[in-house]
This record gives sequence, C-alpha cells and structure tokens, in this order.
Amino acid sequence: MKKRKILESCPTCASSLSVTELSCTNCDTVINGHYDPCPFCQLSPKNLAFMMDYVRNRGNVKEMERELGVSYWTIRSKLDDVITDLGFQDSALSKDKRSISSREILEKLEQGEFTVSEAADLLADL
Repeated sequence: MKKRKILESCPTCASSLSVTELSCTNCDTVINGHYDPCPFCQLSPKNLAFMMDYVRNRGNVKEMERELGVSYWTIRSKLDDVITDLGFQDSALSKDKRSISSREILEKLEQGEFTVSEAADLLADL
C-alpha cells in the first residue's frame, strides 16, 4: 500500500486539520484524540527535500554548494523559506531577507557569484 502525505488543510474550507485517530498497522489498535502534526510534515515537498539535503550535509553550506551546484545566497534563501514555513519568522529574519537588494543580486551575478538561475530565483523572492 502506497503511503500518502497527511493533508495539511481541509479540502473543503482550507482551515487547518487536526489528527484525531491513530491506528496500529500490526494489531489494528485505534487511539482517538487530538494531535498536532509534525512541523516538518507541514513543509512543502521542495522545502522538505532541502531540509533532507541540509541534514545529510550536517548543515555544511559549503558541501551543499558543491552538491547542489548553487551559491551560498541561494541556500540561505531556501533556509529562510523553511524557517518562515516552520513559523519561526521574526523581524530580524525579515530584515535580513530584505538586506540583499536587486542591485546587489545583479552585481553578484555580474561578478560570477550567482548563476542566472540563482539570480532569477532571488529576484523573484524580493
């Protein structure tokens, strides 16, 4: 049986969902209650894949740059997205995300610090 990712929101009204029943796959014991889903289960597939890469590389951004073929700034931007998705957004992070301007992105592109694709991603995030 193929396992599916748990729904994160109501398909009818888009409100958040609560897990209310757990069942054992071996003996069919059923447990009822209200349980919050795992925060990482609420990440998009793209952000979850990024976190798997991040953990596999022990948070070593240099290794991730080599493995993924992207710049530090692209990895930093993706990590900021995960931080926001997990609900850890604060004013310092918001200020930091705005600290790189479109002009700086284009300068770094010109200097070869960003690829065209990375620059386009960062510009789209502004």
